[in-house]
Amino acid sequence: MSDPEMAWVPEPPAMTLGASRVELRVSCHGLLDRDTLTKPHPCVLLKLHSDEQWVEIVSQTKVTKPLLLKNGKAAGKSTITIMAEEVSGTNDYVQLTFRAHKLDNKDLFSKSDPFMEIYKTNEDQSDQLVWRTEVVKNNLNPCWEPFRLSLHSLCSCDIHRPLKFLVYDYDSSGKHDFIGEFTSTFQEMQEGTANPGQEMQWDCINPKYRDKKKNYRSSGTVVLAQCTVEKVHTFLDYIMGGCQISFTVAIDFTASNGDPMSSQSLHCLSSRQPNHYLQALRAVGGICQDYDSDKRFPAFGFGARIPPNFEVSHDFAINFDPENPECEASPLPTEISGVITSYRRCLPQIQLYGPTNVAPIINRVAGPAQREQSTGQATKYSVLLVLTDGVVSDMAETRTAIVRASHLPMSIIIVGVGNADFSDMRLLDGDDGPLRCPRGVPAARDIVQFVPFRDFKDAAPSALAKCVLAEVPRQVVEYYASQGISPGVPRPCTPATTPSPSP
Repeated sequence: MSDPEMAWVPEPPAMTLGASRVELRVSCHGLLDRDTLTKPHPCVLLKLHSDEQWVEIVSQTKVTKPLLLKNGKAAGKSTITIMAEEVSGTNDYVQLTFRAHKLDNKDLFSKSDPFMEIYKTNEDQSDQLVWRTEVVKNNLNPCWEPFRLSLHSLCSCDIHRPLKFLVYDYDSSGKHDFIGEFTSTFQEMQEGTANPGQEMQWDCINPKYRDKKKNYRSSGTVVLAQCTVEKVHTFLDYIMGGCQISFTVAIDFTASNGDPMSSQSLHCLSSRQPNHYLQALRAVGGICQDYDSDKRFPAFGFGARIPPNFEVSHDFAINFDPENPECEASPLPTEISGVITSYRRCLPQIQLYGPTNVAPIINRVAGPAQREQSTGQATKYSVLLVLTDGVVSDMAETRTAIVRASHLPMSIIIVGVGNADFSDMRLLDGDDGPLRCPRGVPAARDIVQFVPFRDFKDAAPSALAKCVLAEVPRQVVEYYASQGISPGVPRPCTPATTPSPSP
């Protein structure tokens, strides 16, 4: 890579469900030299100014524009080029380990400080930097650290795409001394390291020396010691492989919500407008039902006195059928009407009480998740949706229950209803560090997502959907990957048949 040229490509993030991912590659040429004694160290800040500009970028494979100064004048002959390429659906990663032997010495009083750059050849025959190793100081036989990058970044998922490897002697001025180069393909790299312990070796060639020196053989050798492909499955892989997302709803019926007969209560049943819990149920439940195949939600309440003996329960079925707590949804596409109907029928029959114990309902949902875990297959992943007004009474027990559940195919979404203090919920979320049980045992993974519904009452449904389900796809993939469980074989699509007309 020449000094006035700058090219950098970040590692693409994991693909989300339903998203089309586009990689933008940025390079600059002929930049103005702003430093006196050294070469510049440029960076690029991309801003989405308008929809029209974004369409221009992604609708063309390559856009080149002149760089302007703040006063609007041209910055010499400086240009910026943006190339767009749709990222392949594969999420495979490759682990590579390189070392070198007997590299040419480019330093007078010490040995070379070698590093290596890897480039892939684009469709327009330009070279794109995909990786640069660390510098190994004062060593003609460097062993570079193993590194991991996506197959798309390495070769755009084309195993036949040419790859170019360049070895340099590092110089702090930026004028690195060229040692040599070689070319290969990912297919060749795989085949050359296919057997256990098998390594692949290339001569590192300096074309200038090769053309001028009669007895020139090479400027050293580079060895590929490891080339392993890691299959990284996506959330969509598991869904297409038959994994079902099973949602369970839990509703807070503690007295802190206020008397349902009062208009100030979060549970107030008014003909004028839905209360806070109904609003949250319709908004959040409507999002979740798209992930649940049978649209039948087990729904429970906690913190209320229930008939016939009016004893406090922390995991009662709101349809009062403990043998079948599922609430069947109607064909309406915008709400989980079965749960809402059961909620409306349940509320007048119970007495709001307390305390706010969340651990029992977590443990109830963890039971089926534990049975699912014993199958060793990716068939059903449980998601508990908790709607509550705030402070948790059994915090120690809840933390313990979450830590236990973190080992199971299970996630928890907590939706805060009302304007109470949600400090406990934010602690359970674990975004500031791994959640630990009172005995100090950390959660195996982060399985809790907290969403304050008040922040989204006036927002677009897409904003709420993004926040509610932000972590579930990652949590599903993370769990099955940690267990070494691959997705099932994708089910073939069965075409719809039209009944023959009656004779």
